[in-house]
Amino acid sequence: MTILVTGARGRVSAAVLSDLRERGAVVRAAGRRPEESGAAAVRLDLSEPGTFEAALDGVRKVFLYADPAGIGAFLDAARAAGVEHIVLLSSLSAAEKDPESNAIGAFHVAAERALTGSGIDWTLVRPGAFATNALQWASSIRAEGVVRSAFPGAHNSPVHERDIAAVAVQALLDDAHRKATYHLTGPESLSEEQMVGLVARAIGKPVRIELVSREEEHARTARFATPAIADALLAYRVAHDGVPAAVHDGVREATGRPAVPFSQWAKDHAADFQ
Repeated sequence: MTILVTGARGRVSAAVLSDLRERGAVVRAAGRRPEESGAAAVRLDLSEPGTFEAALDGVRKVFLYADPAGIGAFLDAARAAGVEHIVLLSSLSAAEKDPESNAIGAFHVAAERALTGSGIDWTLVRPGAFATNALQWASSIRAEGVVRSAFPGAHNSPVHERDIAAVAVQALLDDAHRKATYHLTGPESLSEEQMVGLVARAIGKPVRIELVSREEEHARTARFATPAIADALLAYRVAHDGVPAAVHDGVREATGRPAVPFSQWAKDHAADFQ
């Protein structure tokens, strides 16, 4: 049985691939630009159905990044190819009371609904804020020892990419997780200021926070996200400024062990900030 892992260039997928191989699974990496993935991979683009057949040949399980664009045709092809189970990397935003009220929630809900209505068994993995989001600070920390933020008091409960991968791998290898949904966060709510302090401790040098305006923060976010996504991210930080974020125990529920704290993530990624 072959397991297809999409998004091969991403940090979560890289961890999924590594864990599956360590556990003896037969895997196939796939992505839009497989030549950049750092692994032997096939090309797969949900907007190009012509890439589906080779990627799905002999595949029975899939780790899939949520993307509603083209997912219907991909699911049709997966079902025709004999795929039995798909683990979807979604988002905790899909669990909100009115998820379609913001662009991030609407994006992930659309992908989830397509999968759960496809006739293929599914597992939904819904992480909150990725700890790797802190890597956006890396260049300014390396160059200036500074993090610029409009909301140093904004909280989230960052989850390690290896924890997300561990839940996905457990779901792929153990059929008991079919038709289950896991809400993932780190073990504690932290403000951005606290996270910066933990990065500083991990690298052994001070890092100061420089306040910027909301407008500057939004413009910076909009450089790597659509305007609607940038609006949603800014709204989240406004709502959680000084307000602790929810903590979920999905990592323990799926794997039997607690989630890794951000302090350990910072140590694991210290070289990125130095």
